[in-house]
Amino acid sequence: MTDTTTIDLLCQRMIEDMTARKLGPASQKSRLRAYKRFAAWLQRSPDTAKADDIRLFQLHLAETGVGTVTRNATMTGLRFLFRVTLRRHDLAFEIYHIKEPQKVPLILNQDEAKRLLAMADTLRNRLLLSLGYGAGLRAGEVVRLKVKHIDSAQMIIHVEQSKGRKDRLVMLSPETLALLRQWWKMRPRFYDGGVPVQERLLFPGRKKGAPLSTHQLNNIFHKVADAAGIRKAVNLHSLRHSFATHLYDRRVDIRTIQALLGHSKLETTARYARVATGLISSVESPLDQLSERKRAKKRDKDAPPAK
Repeated sequence: MTDTTTIDLLCQRMIEDMTARKLGPASQKSRLRAYKRFAAWLQRSPDTAKADDIRLFQLHLAETGVGTVTRNATMTGLRFLFRVTLRRHDLAFEIYHIKEPQKVPLILNQDEAKRLLAMADTLRNRLLLSLGYGAGLRAGEVVRLKVKHIDSAQMIIHVEQSKGRKDRLVMLSPETLALLRQWWKMRPRFYDGGVPVQERLLFPGRKKGAPLSTHQLNNIFHKVADAAGIRKAVNLHSLRHSFATHLYDRRVDIRTIQALLGHSKLETTARYARVATGLISSVESPLDQLSERKRAKKRDKDAPPAK
C-alpha cells in the first residue's frame, strides 16, 4: 500500500471520527487543514510519526512565522488525530499550545454605529447590520435566521444551535422588528415553494435552501463602513464587540451580557470591561485628586483669617 493510499484512508478515518462526535463543519475543516499541513511537511503518512517529528514540526511553525491562532488551531487538529483517530496518546502528549496575546477588541463608538446603520444602502443591508449590533449576533447566526426564530410576542430572537451547539435567547428591539416586517414584504421568494413558512430563511442566498453567505455579509459591512467614513480597522465581528461594550457602559450586569452573548466562561465576557470607554473615562484619576488637594490648600491659605 502506497503512502498516498495510507494518507487517504487515515484522512477518511479522521473524518468518520469527527462525524461520530458531531463536530461542526468549521471544526472539521480546521482539523483536516491541520492534518494535511502536517502530512505535507512530514512527506509520509502521519501514522508513522514519532515524538521527534512532533517536536520538529512545532519548531517549524515557530520558525516560519505562523501566527499564534493558526498555530494553535493546527496543533488542536493534530491532537485530535493522535489522541482519537490513532490512539497515540504518547504523541498527543508532545503537543503544546502557546498563550495567545490578549488584545483589546476593536469597537465602534455609538456615533460610529449610528452612522454605519444610516449609511446602509438597502433595507436588507441595514437589517443585517442592525441584527449584528442590536442583538450581538455572530455573522453565521444572522444569515441562518428563519421565520421560526423571531418571537414578536415576547420580543426575543431564538438563536438555534450556534457555536458550541448551544441555543440562546437575545432581545428583539422594536426598531429591528419594524425592519423585519418591512423586509418580509420585499424578501426574494424564488425558493419558497414547498418550504413551510416557519422554516423559510430570512436572508436566502443564491442557491436553493442556502442562506446568504457570511462572506457576502462581510463584504456588505466593509462597503458600508467605507461609505460611513469609518477608518478604524474594524470588522464584522466588531458589531458584536460593540453590542457588549455599550451594554457594559450602561451598567448592564456582566452575567446578563454573558448570557446574551452565549459565552460559557465569564472571563470571556469580562474582557469588554477593558474597552468600556464610558465607564473608564468616568473614573477620576489619582492625579486629578492631587491637583484638587493643591487647589484646596491654596484656597485655605488665601482665605482671610477667621475673626
